[in-house]
Amino acid sequence: MAAEQHRVLALPRSRMLTLPNLPGELPLIMGIVNVNRDSFYEESRAPDPDEAIKKALAMVREGARIIDFGAESTRPGSSEIEVREEIARLLPVLSGFRAVSDAVVSVDTRHPEVAELALGAGADIINDIEGLARPGMASIIARARASAVIMHMQGTPATMQDNPEYADCVSEVATFLRASAARALATGIAPESIILDPGIGFGKRADHNIALLKGIDQLTVLGYPVLVGVSRKRLIGDITGRDISNRLAGSLGAALAAWRNGASILRVHDVAETLDALKTFVEVLR
Repeated sequence: MAAEQHRVLALPRSRMLTLPNLPGELPLIMGIVNVNRDSFYEESRAPDPDEAIKKALAMVREGARIIDFGAESTRPGSSEIEVREEIARLLPVLSGFRAVSDAVVSVDTRHPEVAELALGAGADIINDIEGLARPGMASIIARARASAVIMHMQGTPATMQDNPEYADCVSEVATFLRASAARALATGIAPESIILDPGIGFGKRADHNIALLKGIDQLTVLGYPVLVGVSRKRLIGDITGRDISNRLAGSLGAALAAWRNGASILRVHDVAETLDALKTFVEVLR
């Protein structure tokens, strides 16, 4: 039996975000700001704190409801960085952004130490590619009454694209996310603070990714909002033959498909363009 989805995302400091409910309501847009020099899409990189803050504020003006700051690249083949380096990159951006904006902030990290400091600096959401697997991560989020993005990944960023295999990708991802959400609840994370992410491109071939985008309804029945991040990823290149700098149109097509199939949050590099595509699509179908 499908669980009833939560329609409000609970955040720290008694804040909340309303999620799309009725058919045709637009998803929330999460804008990507990478505070590093090696994320896979060069235009998303903003290693200088002032540059990162400026980029984030521009995304908010364009309509992003959430800004996702990440200081460690987790592109295929990347290596884990030292926690102290991630903190040094991230905290000046968080404190600077919080001084000028009350927009909802997500931090893309797999390190509990980073998550704890980020939440103390005003972050609202921890976006964890390892699905809260590391000891202490879930309890840190629970104590802060923050939200968590629980993502599925096969392997590690360094190895995840080395011939990933599944008997049934959608079913296996759903099973992982169900179990991870249950552990989060047992640790004290509120059900209305959980978001699920199938992890497009994280330990998946093109056919796996397409199956997941088609099968989002098998994740929404778990009762939590689903976030999809497919912007400019290799899947778009596999389908279109385009390089990263020329994958905007393909990314917009994938975003529309993910939303129509049940995604509540879209994690994107191109905020204004994604919203334009969504608004036009809805208006034409109205």
